Amino acid sequence: GFYMGMPYGDVFGHRGYFHSLFFAFLLSLGVMFSGFRECRRFSQPWWGLGLFFFLLISTHGFLDALTNGGLGVAFFSPFVTTRHFFPWTPLKVSPIGWEIFLSPWGREVLLNEIIWVWIPSFLLIGGFKIFSKILSQSSRNHPPSGQCHPLRNTRPSGFQ
Repeated sequence: GFYMGMPYGDVFGHRGYFHSLFFAFLLSLGVMFSGFRECRRFSQPWWGLGLFFFLLISTHGFLDALTNGGLGVAFFSPFVTTRHFFPWTPLKVSPIGWEIFLSPWGREVLLNEIIWVWIPSFLLIGGFKIFSKILSQSSRNHPPSGQCHPLRNTRPSGFQ
C-alpha cells in the first residue's frame, strides 16, 4: 500500500484489513473451496483443515502484533478499526526499503527474528513431525477415513 499512496493508518493500509482475523477467515475459506474440492464440504475434516489454514494465515498478524513499532494490527477490521499490539513485544520492527534493510539495523532485526521466530518455528515443526510419526505408528492398523487432499489428478483423462 505504501507504494500505491495508501496512508499507513487507512483501513486497507499496512497491518489493516489484510491482517485481520476476518480476512484470514475469508482467505482460509477460499483455500478450502478452491484447493480441496475432493473433500466433502463442511465435514469435520474440511473444517479441521479450514481451521489449520485460518491459524496459519493469522500468524502473520500475530507476529506483527509482537513487534515494537508501527501502529499495531487491526485484528477486528473491517468491523472495528482499532489497532492492537500484544502486551509483550520482543520482535524488533523491520525497516522498510532495501537500503535500510541491509544496514546494521536490518541485520539486528534478522538476528532478532532468528531467535524469536525461526528457531521456535523449527522446534515446533520438529515436535509436530515427531508427534505425527508416533501417531502414525500407533494407528497403522486403522486406515484413515474421510481424509481431505489438495487437488490431485484434476486433468481430464487422456490429457497429457
